[in-house]
Amino acid sequence: MTEYKVPKVWVWKEEDKTETGNQPVAGSRFDQQLPVGDEPFQVYSLGTPNGKKVAIMFEELKEAGITKAGYDLYKINIGDGDQFGSDFVKINPNSKIPAMVDYSEDKPIRVFESGSILLYLAEKFQKFLPTDLAGRTEVLNWVFWQTGAGPFVGGEFGHFFEYAPTKQEYPINRYAMETKRQLDLLDRQLADKDYITGDDYTIADMMIWPWYGALAHDDLYKNAGDFLNVKEYTNLVAWADRVGHRPAVKRAQAIDYKPIK
Repeated sequence: MTEYKVPKVWVWKEEDKTETGNQPVAGSRFDQQLPVGDEPFQVYSLGTPNGKKVAIMFEELKEAGITKAGYDLYKINIGDGDQFGSDFVKINPNSKIPAMVDYSEDKPIRVFESGSILLYLAEKFQKFLPTDLAGRTEVLNWVFWQTGAGPFVGGEFGHFFEYAPTKQEYPINRYAMETKRQLDLLDRQLADKDYITGDDYTIADMMIWPWYGALAHDDLYKNAGDFLNVKEYTNLVAWADRVGHRPAVKRAQAIDYKPIK
């Protein structure tokens, strides 16, 4: 493999352009009319780890008896470029799933980014987030940890391990090391706790489980569990099992996404 010669100014190659792939510009690419159902919350998402967080939260609210948290869940097919349509971009100008609109307020409120959606719902319904300052802060510590740490697992390790067109030792080693460091961190955190922040299940667990629980179960990238030796993180695996057995989590994993067209 020849070494890449870094140009003085990076220029995107026009031949790399696709209507469904990423481009170095934001904004909508085509007119779109997203469906709006009858429930107060309209969720536009996909069954990726980030998308699953929101489905889990809504199903947990349902399990907790919150009747005002009804939602319609629509599929945004990122492979088809649905995230670049005009209606979706109005909800999330960053063109990433998940995104949501709360129609239960006098004026509809858009919410995007998985952490923001879970925090919004937790505060609105006073569920899965402690109300005392210390407890709330500790949960948010881990919520924001996941939003910062997760891209190293998905965008970096996952990309170079599974999706990159060629296998390259340097990036795979770099991000495997960081991913294992994160797994070790969680394993230590869970050494004396049932859940991420203690005895209570919170939005911190819902944020972390779809990524790291899937990795602990070897369900994230093909052969990644063996490659990373995830079985050695016994506390993490036990937590992944514990969360995965929750009825709401099982429902969220199997839920059907409604088509948008």
